[in-house]
Amino acid sequence: MRVPGVSAADRQALSGLVVARGWWREYAEGCRVLPLPTAARVLSRRCDAEVPTLCAEPVPGFRAIFRFLSDETIDFGIDPYELQGQEGPDAFSGFLRAIGRRPDRTLFMCPAGPDVDRAILWYEPGGDRIAVRHDR
Repeated sequence: MRVPGVSAADRQALSGLVVARGWWREYAEGCRVLPLPTAARVLSRRCDAEVPTLCAEPVPGFRAIFRFLSDETIDFGIDPYELQGQEGPDAFSGFLRAIGRRPDRTLFMCPAGPDVDRAILWYEPGGDRIAVRHDR
């Protein structure tokens, strides 16, 4: 999943959201688990440093893994198999809304592999709606 066109302030807002919501979280650089740093510190790391990750669990059993791959994009992955029963999709849609509203940017879900730039689902904060691509 991807939120393009973000700033350091948007990244800091994301960290603040995770903390404010009380979501379980774990920040790591490589194999080292560390306290959650400021966005400025993460963005100022050496270019040859290991990619930092932030695991967040909005509800038990549903985890998102944020990878700090680019300064301009928030990238994260989820495991759709964790979304069980009706509670899973409800938690997922609430999570998408929370993440998309914070930087007020459209959030895109793209498949892995050759279609990585083809969104299959997105959240639009202006209309507060989740849309799904139907043409396959």
